[in-house]
Amino acid sequence: MKLIAASLLAITCLATPAQSTFINTLMPQPQHITVANGRLLLTDSFRIETGASHNPILQRATERLLQRLEAKTALQLTSGAGTNALHITVDDSTATRPVFGQDESYSLKVEANGIQLHAKTIFGAMYGMETLFQLLQGSGKDFFFPTATIDDAPRFPWRGLMIDPGRHFLSVDTVLRTIDGMAATKLNVLHWHLTEDQGFRIESKRFPKLHQLGSNGQYYTQEQIKQVIAYATDRGIRVLPEFDMPGHTTTWMVAYPELGSRKPGATYTIADSNGVKDPVFDPTKESTYKFLDAYFAEMTALFPDEYMHIGGDENNGKDWGANADIQAYMKAHNIPTTAALQTAFNHRLQTIVTKYHKKMVGWDEILQPDLPPDVIIQNWHGPEFLINAAKQGHQGFLSQPFYLDHMRSAEEVYSYDPIPAGSNLTPAQAKLVLGGEICMWGEQVDDLAIDSRIWPRGAVIAERFWSPATTRDVADMYRRLGPMQLRLDALGLQNISGPQRGLRQLAGPNPVEQQALATFDSVLQPVDFHERYAEQHTGPSTPFGRLVDFTVPDPPMRYEFAAAVNEYLHSADKSRRMIRANQLSHTFLRWREASMAVDRLAQNSPLIAEEVERRRQFRAIAEMGLSAVLTMQANKPAEADWLSAQKQVLTDAAKHTELVDFVILKPLNDLVEATQAP
Repeated sequence: MKLIAASLLAITCLATPAQSTFINTLMPQPQHITVANGRLLLTDSFRIETGASHNPILQRATERLLQRLEAKTALQLTSGAGTNALHITVDDSTATRPVFGQDESYSLKVEANGIQLHAKTIFGAMYGMETLFQLLQGSGKDFFFPTATIDDAPRFPWRGLMIDPGRHFLSVDTVLRTIDGMAATKLNVLHWHLTEDQGFRIESKRFPKLHQLGSNGQYYTQEQIKQVIAYATDRGIRVLPEFDMPGHTTTWMVAYPELGSRKPGATYTIADSNGVKDPVFDPTKESTYKFLDAYFAEMTALFPDEYMHIGGDENNGKDWGANADIQAYMKAHNIPTTAALQTAFNHRLQTIVTKYHKKMVGWDEILQPDLPPDVIIQNWHGPEFLINAAKQGHQGFLSQPFYLDHMRSAEEVYSYDPIPAGSNLTPAQAKLVLGGEICMWGEQVDDLAIDSRIWPRGAVIAERFWSPATTRDVADMYRRLGPMQLRLDALGLQNISGPQRGLRQLAGPNPVEQQALATFDSVLQPVDFHERYAEQHTGPSTPFGRLVDFTVPDPPMRYEFAAAVNEYLHSADKSRRMIRANQLSHTFLRWREASMAVDRLAQNSPLIAEEVERRRQFRAIAEMGLSAVLTMQANKPAEADWLSAQKQVLTDAAKHTELVDFVILKPLNDLVEATQAP
């Protein structure tokens, strides 16, 4: 039974012997790397020297690097002079925080007697240290850095990740470990979506009713905001706050109803469901702008970054259309549509933001012909909108393909690019495409699930933002993604441990049932955002803890199983096909055994019992795969009745249900199709 219980990883990865040569697991891949035949042993005499490049941020970064190396190797390392040293030189070490457009390049040279890291800024040096950490590998009893020369710089200057505590609040600890993951993958903008219809998540000392009445008690104090900014700054990450307006503003009106566009005396309540809501600022009152001026005076003093996000998306205009005074204002001022009224609001808002020495960022609804060129557009309607904006002379960055709640595979998100092939941009226009931003919306995640939704797919998208456009090898990306997963795990992220812990809680203390549930879960992923909402009607009070919340998008089984079936069906090497046949048979037997154990578990686990169809289909899939391999190995065509029955199983299994989807159906279908010919 040990063979049957072995991971399918063995199907795609042979055992790796002790290595002394370079194994490239870098993520993101650098712009240029040359590897020589040699190595620098890491011993307890290893030191980091910064020479004249004194900077407290840089100093703390070197200390973190030493701590990570110690944790990885169990060697005792300290800073200062030593026999084998990392020598860091920085041209300008005066920076106190990261800024948009800073030089992030570095060069790294590893030789047998030492390492030279040179950068123009401390933040480039920090990226070089991250690359150096990823270069570390082991051979026998030794840890070493391969001798290599790397010249590296990001392809795009804006490499962001948006998190949304507005829908479901995220603890400070979650935000901080997310920043750790960003630093490890060379992302540089934390976009913090702080206000929503479902929650106002930041303390205002000027207008305290905003967080007192609009947050259900879940908000960040200004001291916590400062803590997050300082933590991010130490890791080269800018913090971009978003205060979404004029829509998505119900919680503002809960506290100050006079800001809204309904009749005087109207009351508002915190939204208890998701979706686009009607409440919206009244853009016709001077008192609205006076309030916002005072609010932004407070917030711009709190957030040091030179940019501020004002949202601007999904205003349905209903409250404006229903207000006779607003309609009269529009008529008197020759404003034909609610979209034009929002444009007027945005102009006033930009004046306020500019007054406090900030530049405006907004979703692509704010793009209008007279938009000032220093306003940045965040695209969520599709790459073609971003390309058209660049052709009109506007800066922007891409988000639409990088919405993680749509459960796209790492392979799929890797295929998207901020500047798609065939965009026909001039060099000047291409520079206006600043990069991209990953979006982790909060409707269906909380502290429990967010890590495994962001990572490791976030690392793959981060590579798309950093590495050359020609870095496209999917198989190599997945090969490097495994080590990257472990690096994130070592930093304390819960991308691996969170789902495993959740599955153990669902399975209970029996190790056999724990393993069986993990095997069942390995062939599943969560349904798409819209499908989950249709099935579950998720809202701010939706509890998490079902199987779907511990099921990861694009699990390793999806790619590994497809590769195994492909080699079995198409390899010209008969011995390889035989090996694959045996491995696949063992896999299907393991699935069948697990399906029976999960059914037993369901008798006493209501949250597993509710997976009625998926459990039944899992058993049928296991039997199908086993029969298909046996049929092919017997060199006989499958009978028509069997083929028809399997096709129906696959059709039913492809339907969205019970909040999870199978990820192994296409290669299974290929396997079944192949049984028709001897």
